[in-house]
Amino acid sequence: MKASPPDTLQLMREIVAVPSVSSVSPDIDMGNQGVINKLAGWLEDLGFHVEVLPLVANPDKANLIATLGKGQGGLVLAGHTDTVPFDESRWHYNPLDLTEADGRLYGMGTCDMKGFFALAIAAARRYSAAALQAPLVIVATADEESTMNGARELAASGRLQAGHVVIGEPTGLRPVRMHKGMMMEAIRLVGRSGHSSDPSLGVNAMEGMHRVLADVLAWRDELQQRYRDDAFAVASPTLNLGRIFGGDNPNRICAHCELHYDLRPLPGMLPDSLRDEIGRRLTALTGGSGLELEMYTLMESVPPFESSPASAIVAAAEELTGTAAESAAYSTEAPFFKQCGMDTVVLGPGDIAQAHQPDEFIALNRIQPTVVLLDGLIRRFCVQAGSS
Repeated sequence: MKASPPDTLQLMREIVAVPSVSSVSPDIDMGNQGVINKLAGWLEDLGFHVEVLPLVANPDKANLIATLGKGQGGLVLAGHTDTVPFDESRWHYNPLDLTEADGRLYGMGTCDMKGFFALAIAAARRYSAAALQAPLVIVATADEESTMNGARELAASGRLQAGHVVIGEPTGLRPVRMHKGMMMEAIRLVGRSGHSSDPSLGVNAMEGMHRVLADVLAWRDELQQRYRDDAFAVASPTLNLGRIFGGDNPNRICAHCELHYDLRPLPGMLPDSLRDEIGRRLTALTGGSGLELEMYTLMESVPPFESSPASAIVAAAEELTGTAAESAAYSTEAPFFKQCGMDTVVLGPGDIAQAHQPDEFIALNRIQPTVVLLDGLIRRFCVQAGSS
């Protein structure tokens, strides 16, 4: 006879204890197999059929798909197993040890968002495959905090079949049906160096970047006039100039200068179209200047996400929480599930204000309401599937 998984807080304690940092910096990037293996074992003990899928891009990392029951439709409870990097010296508690204090559970990933898996398992353990009219699926991904390659690979694989998805990111138990996208882009100008005493000896890339900066800011103003959605707290797309560097010495004409920016598009704004638009502008601006223009993507973009307010999962989430669906400024894996034709909502117990910070926590009074909420969704979409 298979063992029963530990109680809810012990589940959370065990996955918090396994570090699973993902980062674009290779020296601090980690695998997530330790977390995946724990989830796989617990879910197999509950009768789930479990698939562990190593990433093509990095076999040290893996996604997990665990399925209870058979048929079409059903419900997916999804989340990511990785966390952002952390500085232990800034924590008042051990980040890799679940600590209860002041009505809170402190630990790395409690809020964002390994803790969600413990609550999903707590809700799922009440059911057997025989009790379900449609499948219950738990999906765990890799690398959401860096490249989102886990969700990208899952979407491309065609393995995601269930009809309705809850992504347990921290929303304060308020359903989120739309969020902005994320683009991180680079503009590089290459000129020609020379002695600073005679400007005619070279082509100054930094001076060219001054003109580029002005045009990028003008483009931002145009985008904010063209696009607006009052459902968002920041109703227009944002463009942040995040980093600029170039040259090597004051007495040399600057031969190269590079700008990095972050663009957060609203639903309906397509990343490829935006790249084409700024590319055309800057090509025209720098033409005939003697400067070579290079543009490249720092990180593959995350598209904006939007689910219909009339969708079944949004309506169910609103009914069960008693809260109207909202928008969010941050990005999640939701658009990759939506690309598979899945009915998607973002809904989890943590608060975004606690994410990515020292002393990350989830409030104890969110634990049981989340389990009750997930149980209600399982009943709606898996037990009483004909009514969904």
